[in-house]
Amino acid sequence: MAGGFGTGKTTLVGSVSEIPPLTTEELLTEASKPVDDLAGVESKTNTTVALDFGRRTINDEVVLYLFGTPGQDRFWFMWDELALGALGALVLVDPRPARLNSSFAAVDYFEARRIPYVVGVNMFHGVCAYEDHEIRSALKLGTEVPFVRLDARDRESVRRALIRLTEHALARLPVLGEPAAR
Repeated sequence: MAGGFGTGKTTLVGSVSEIPPLTTEELLTEASKPVDDLAGVESKTNTTVALDFGRRTINDEVVLYLFGTPGQDRFWFMWDELALGALGALVLVDPRPARLNSSFAAVDYFEARRIPYVVGVNMFHGVCAYEDHEIRSALKLGTEVPFVRLDARDRESVRRALIRLTEHALARLPVLGEPAAR
């Protein structure tokens, strides 16, 4: 799970994990105010400083290990470790006008590493000023990138997004005996 600061990654992992999630949240401090963009998330008091971890069984053959990335720039060094061996990613987007741009870097990250990803528009604020095609255009997403709307607080909504991500990632795995696509 990746995305900008305050897009709902910790909430998402907690809502769908079948085990108590591991979180590394710390209080936001006065020292972080000049660094963290709180526009649109002024009431946020905690932030992930390393990772979130959970697990979700999809079926008897597929178990997902969920790693949530920290959202602030200063913690991005963790992303390479968390993405190592990843078959796919769910990039969360906060669709409010002041927050939409917070997920651009996550999209770029997974595209640069050729890791399949699904964009999840987190509707936890209940509003979206944009149509799907406008968000797709703003993020410069090709039509091959799946796009889902979800509510990070709702287990069933997140489960459907994870199933879509799993299908998308599995469809891109090389067939045994064939060379991987470059």
